[in-house]
Parts: sequence; structure tokens; C-alpha cells
Amino acid sequence: MRAVFFAIAAVIVLSMAGNSGAQPWQNADPASSGWSVDGLKAAQDYAATLKPTAVMVVQDGKVIANWGDVSRKVNVASVRKSLLSALYGIAVSEGRIDLSSTLADLDIDDKTPALTEAEKRATVRDLLMARSGIYHPAAYETGEMQRNRPEPGSHAPGTFWLYNNWDFNALGTIYRQQTGKDIFQSFAQQIAQPIGMQDFSARDGAYVSEQHSTHPAYPFRLSARDAARFGQLYLDGGRWSGRQIIPAAWVKASTTAYSATDRGSMGYGYLWWTLNPDVFGSSAALASGYGGQAIAIVPSKHLVVVQTVDPVQNRKGIRTSHFVKLLQQLAAAAP
Repeated sequence: MRAVFFAIAAVIVLSMAGNSGAQPWQNADPASSGWSVDGLKAAQDYAATLKPTAVMVVQDGKVIANWGDVSRKVNVASVRKSLLSALYGIAVSEGRIDLSSTLADLDIDDKTPALTEAEKRATVRDLLMARSGIYHPAAYETGEMQRNRPEPGSHAPGTFWLYNNWDFNALGTIYRQQTGKDIFQSFAQQIAQPIGMQDFSARDGAYVSEQHSTHPAYPFRLSARDAARFGQLYLDGGRWSGRQIIPAAWVKASTTAYSATDRGSMGYGYLWWTLNPDVFGSSAALASGYGGQAIAIVPSKHLVVVQTVDPVQNRKGIRTSHFVKLLQQLAAAAP
């Protein structure tokens, strides 16, 4: 069985050759690194039943295993929000965005029905925490989001958590307005290039509009191996190869739970989900997207786990709860 994982490591070396500016991942033999090979194999078998496009398992910055096509770029759906959070951390540190600014301060509104004066008292921080109290139609919403949208004015800003695409899309508008920069160009220049992403370019992002809102969504396409680099960046407190890319204080703040959610033990930070500390240890967090897109960091195990799902290959997708089960199996197998 150990030979299976040596073979996996050999495949990784070949599959990760590419962009000359990227730093190839180093690989580690699971057994020599103290992993339960049987436990890792059981996790691989479980993952196979879910039919992901790719899974990557990284510990201490080295690849323990990967399954599937780690170079295939897919729309990572709501993982986009955690990617934007990273850009916010940089912009806030540069003084370009003030989290206490209100929507009124920033002249943020929307199509009819326009925002009320009460709604415009929501701050940037409220939006980052998904606590704006603004229940306006938004781009890129699922049917469930539309059905579960509360009545306008039913909750004051800052008082009620709701996973709300209006908040997330308006944050994209605020970012572009306050920095004067395009989201995807910024991500390419400020994050993807410094951390050596092999596949991402600014062309892998697009704005998606909705006729009832002025604020577009901003979906990204990422490969699993690039998503793993982003996870490693957060696991290492925003630092990469000795350079502070994202302020460490922002990484900590964005992966701290400020709200209980409707997803069991998961909490919510600044555009990041938080994971049950009783299961995964302190500061474990998840960037999660519709259909099974996931970037998880588990600091107690020095672990990053990424899952991508191309809907062309798996129309049903993978439930977040199934990914969390896979993550539990991997954490249990890890030293």
C-alpha cells in the first residue's frame, strides 16, 4: 500500500511542472511523515465515492497526496469571497478601506428599491461579517438564497447573520471603488504571482451582473494546486517565503468566528467559515463554494486540504458536510 503513495508523489512532480515563475511543490512520503497510510487510503476511497475533480492534501508546505486533475481550473463559486477577503486585508492595511465606513459614507446604493437610510448605516465590517441587514436582490444567488431572503427592514445592520450575496457583491464594488483596482488584476498581482500560482491569470475572473442590482458577482476559476497555495498562505499567517503578503492580524481576524450560522457547528468570520474547534482544533477555517469547492486550513495539524468539483464531471456536486467528513478522516490520519 505504501507503494501507492510513492506513485502518487511521483505523479505530483510531473503534474506540477508549468509556469516558470512558480515554485514547484515539494512532496513528502506519507508513511515517513508519520501518517497512517491505512487512514489516508480510507480517505482516498471515501473521496472517490464523492467524485471530485481533484483533492490535494498538504502538510507543512509539502504535498502528502493528491487525487484527480490538480491543474484543471474550475469555477470555485463562493470561494471567491474568501479570495476577496484577502484583498481586503491588504487594502485595509494600506489605508484604502476603513471597516467602520458606512454605505452612506461610501455612496453605496442599488437599483429600485433603493437602500433606506437605515440600511445605509451598515458598515463595511457588517458586510464582511454578512450582517448588513440589507435584503435586496443580488447577482449569483441560488434559489435557496432567494427563498430564504428576509423581508426588507426586518433586521437592523449588525444584528443578524445571513449568508447574503448582496453583502458579498457590494464588497466587490466597494473594493473597486476605494482602491481604483480591478479585483482579478489585483489578485493576480498581489497574491497569485507572489505565492507562485501556476495556472491563475486575471482572465480567470469575470463579472456577473443581475438586472435588479448594480453590484456584480466576481467568480474565479482556480486549479486545486493554486487553491492549495492560497490555503498555505493563510495557514502560514499570510506569509510566503519570508514575505508578508497579507497582514497576519487580518488572517487571524478573518478566520475568527463572529457569528453562529445555520450550518451546525460552523461559524463565520470575514468571508471565511470557521470549523468546530472541538473537532479540528483552534483556528481551523474553510473557504467554501457551491457544488463542493473547498479550501480548508487546520492549523493544529499544519494541514491544508483542497477539493475542486467541475460540474461538467459531477453535476450533482458534493455537499459541504461530505467534504467536512473527508477532512475529519484526513485530520485523523495525520500525525
